[in-house]
Parts: sequence; C-alpha cells; structure tokens
Amino acid sequence: MKTWHYALIVLLGGCCYGALSTFVKLAYTAGFTMAEVTGSQYLMGTLLIWIVALFSKKKKLTLAKIGKLLISGIPLGLTGLFYYQSLQSLSASLAVIFLFQFVWIGSLFEWFFYRKTPTIGKAVSIGILVIGSILAAGVITEGSGQMTWQGTVWGLLSALTYTTFIFLSSSVEKETPAVQKSALFATGGLVTVLLLVHPTELFHLPVLIGVAPYGLYLGLLGVALPPLLFTIGMPHIGPGLGTILTSSELPVAVILSSLVLTEHVSMSQWLGVALIFGGIVAGNIKISKTKMKAASWERKSAS
Repeated sequence: MKTWHYALIVLLGGCCYGALSTFVKLAYTAGFTMAEVTGSQYLMGTLLIWIVALFSKKKKLTLAKIGKLLISGIPLGLTGLFYYQSLQSLSASLAVIFLFQFVWIGSLFEWFFYRKTPTIGKAVSIGILVIGSILAAGVITEGSGQMTWQGTVWGLLSALTYTTFIFLSSSVEKETPAVQKSALFATGGLVTVLLLVHPTELFHLPVLIGVAPYGLYLGLLGVALPPLLFTIGMPHIGPGLGTILTSSELPVAVILSSLVLTEHVSMSQWLGVALIFGGIVAGNIKISKTKMKAASWERKSAS
C-alpha cells in the first residue's frame, strides 16, 4: 500500500470525528445528558469493534502488552469527556477552536519525542489550518461569545489528549493486528468513561433504549472507526502529518451542521473550510515530495 493510501485512511479517521458534534447536539436536544451520551457512545463503540475483532486476525499478547494497550486507550476516553465538558460552558465555535489546537501540538510532540524539527512547509501548512479554523468556526462573523476559564481549560485538555491518542496510535505495539489493537484501545476508553462520569442512568432500560440510536452512531464514528483507521495509517505517516490530516474534522463538522441541523454557514466560514482543505493538501504534498526524494536518493545509493 502506498503512502498516500495511509494518508487517506487517517484523513477518513478525522472525518469520523467531525461527524460527532452534529449528533451530540441532536442527542442533547432529545433530552439526554452528557454522561448518558458519552457512556452510550463508548459502550456501543466498544461492542462494535469487539464483534469485528472476534472474526479478525488476532495475536497472542502478554498481560504487559494488553495493559499497555488498555492504558493507551485512556486518552481516547478523556478526549470525549473533556470536549463535551467544554461545550457546557463555551460556544460551539470556541470549543472547536480549542480542540483544533491539536494541529500544532502534534508537531510539538513530534519534535519533543522524535527530535523532528517542523519544516518551513509544515509550519506554513499549520498556519493555514489555524487561520482556516478561526474562519470556519464563525468566530469573526458571529463573535466569540462568553469565554470562561473552565471551558478554556477543558477545551485545551481535549486537544492535548486527542494529540496524545494520535501519537500512541502511531507508536504503541505496532506489530499487533489493527482490529485487535483498536478493540483494546476502545476498552481502555470505555473503562475511563465509566470510572469518571458514572452514567448509572444509562443502565435503566428505557434510557438505554432511547439513547441507543445516538450511541450506536457516535460509537461507530467516535470509538470504533477512528482507532482502527489511525492504527492502520499512523505508523506509516507519523503523528506530524497525522495531526494535519485529522484536521479534516472541522470542515466536516461545518458541512454537517449546515446539511443536518440547517444552521446558517457564512461565506467566511466556507472560506475557512476551503483553507483547511488547502492546508491539508499542502502538508501532504510537501511531506510526500520529501519522502520521494529520500527514496530516490536511497535507490541511487544502492546502485
């Protein structure tokens, strides 16, 4: 499989996350609480990925490796909790902006852990993405609303844990089959959510039946698919490019809010969406060219 195939897989993982906010809003409108929505999401998502894992290739793992993968799923659960908590005290546009900071945090992680200094091309790409995110979130046209320090902290924490999960997806137990690895990630996320929010109402049959359709959708796109797609693609492209590609979540969120929730999207927001896609393409082309030059140099050296 070529590098751009793995890049596309990671891009789709980011798109999955972008589809969550619209249905979270629908679940809140239906009267369900954050604990019920988050609990159902991780419960359904974990069940889905384990059903697939039962019929997929598996590898015998030691308890130490299982424990490492379960612990690596903690940031997956924390990201949902922190982001949904930030939405309790921030406008949606501000919460998205804070979550979106994972774009530059990912490059910071890559520099700190891998000693890879961001190239000028990557820095330009990140700058385009940040500007596009501000426009796409509608902060300029609609105002930033009331900013609270609690919401700011929760939003930045969600960006940090999201980056951490992306980083772990690319580095932890690379030899473990993707589905098996994703199932253990999801299990770690589920345990984290259950321990921190105690969604006891979720286990009342009427509540479970009512929230199940939302949980099934959110679980598929927020718990089951992203870890699987990141596990497949991230080891081949790295967390630096990975965070650039996963920024696809913001334009997807804007497009779905317009189509499903019929929210008004201004021209400046559509411009922001275009800039984000441009930043993704710029970052991908730059790194792809670098890899092509490296491969060409290796072939010349070998000959």
